[in-house]
Amino acid sequence: MNDQTPRKAPPTDLGIYARPSGPKEMDPATRVALAVSAVWVFLCVVFLAVVGIGSGSELGGLRILIVVLALGLPVALIWIGATAARSARIMREESERLQASMDAMRQIYVANAQMSATAFGPNVAAKIDEIARGQKRAETALAQFASRRVSEPAPVAADAPAPAPAPVSTAPEPKLDLEEAPAPPQVSTADLIRALNFPEDASDQAGFKSLRRALSDPRTAPMIQASQDLLTLLSQDGIYMDDLSPERARPEVWRLFAVGERGQEISALGGIRDRASIALAAGRMRSDSIFRDTAHHFLRSFDRLMASRADGLSDSDLIRLGDTRTARAFMLMGRVAGLFD
Repeated sequence: MNDQTPRKAPPTDLGIYARPSGPKEMDPATRVALAVSAVWVFLCVVFLAVVGIGSGSELGGLRILIVVLALGLPVALIWIGATAARSARIMREESERLQASMDAMRQIYVANAQMSATAFGPNVAAKIDEIARGQKRAETALAQFASRRVSEPAPVAADAPAPAPAPVSTAPEPKLDLEEAPAPPQVSTADLIRALNFPEDASDQAGFKSLRRALSDPRTAPMIQASQDLLTLLSQDGIYMDDLSPERARPEVWRLFAVGERGQEISALGGIRDRASIALAAGRMRSDSIFRDTAHHFLRSFDRLMASRADGLSDSDLIRLGDTRTARAFMLMGRVAGLFD
């Protein structure tokens, strides 16, 4: 990754990078399973209350087992079917998201190809050739003018007095009374971790205070800004860090990354394994140059932050840092960029 800043800054709204909250409705399959299970249990209870389980001695204790199977087995089958229906719905939604992303990428590719074919037509090529010929004529004229000026000797005055040498001052140079401005205090570990997670909602006053302190420190402000830019772009594709459930890495692995270790030694940091999010981020890395520059700038900023602050963080601090939204974005984009391969 080359050390360049993004060519164009993405939207930098100071927003809350969580999925928009709303009332969670019960899944239709769950509602149907609850209704059918309740009806079945009610019918079984009415049947047993009216008919009974018998008093003969031929079945003995098997009567209780038969009652349990009659009540529980159909209910279990009902919930297995509801779970399968829910899984099928989730897979169908993920397939639709991937198909929509592929269609958008295809449209962008076709639009770029059409723009390229339109922009570089024969008229443009002729204008470029004309400009090149004009530039060549100008360079030839300048070269001839310069050769004439060099060949003409400069006139010398006969009685011009020689210039007097400038007086050399022996006085000591005055010292400027300048003092280096003291560096601002380093943001605390608690404020840094809270800022990397960003405020939970508009009423999170402590989160906003920590964010302001981190932004006022020039050593951490670039990291916060880079994380904010990347999370904004990821949210445009429906990728929210709160939806990802990463596998927690040990503090020793974070320290290896901070000292420059890469590859399989730190593969535990790639704890994000959501295939849909990885596919969407990888597709945008290939098709969107602004997103690609922003992601590379974010990874470099996170690398510098860990290299400068890891020594002062305890194991519990590293665990809490790994649960922040910024760390989850690093796990996702690090897996897309191949840092853990």
